[in-house]
Amino acid sequence: MSENFIRDIFYYKDYYPDFYSKLKPEAKKKFNWTLQLIATLDRVPDKYFKHLTNTSGLFEIRVEVGSDIYRVFSFFDKGKLIVLANGFQKKTQKTPVSEIEMAEKIKKQYFNEIEDSRIAKK
Repeated sequence: MSENFIRDIFYYKDYYPDFYSKLKPEAKKKFNWTLQLIATLDRVPDKYFKHLTNTSGLFEIRVEVGSDIYRVFSFFDKGKLIVLANGFQKKTQKTPVSEIEMAEKIKKQYFNEIEDSRIAKK
């Protein structure tokens, strides 16, 4: 796989690191591989990175390890920066609404902090 990064990945606060720290080694390895794919491929297959309809621009990073399924929500800032939000182990066919709501809240908080820092610099 090419090491030419076309996207940057940013961990907002401790949401992703906290989720990642609780994963089994095989799942950690698969997440690392998937994030590298997202950072380096121009067109990432939907199997690994998919836009969620009926959201404010959330994307779902998708990882499967054996029968375990994991999801991490993310969003874009300035086109090439992917911000990672909350992650969870998926146990049902449908993505829990509470997880989507949490990701929306994190996204809003992120952009509010960006805007507040811009205002403070003026």
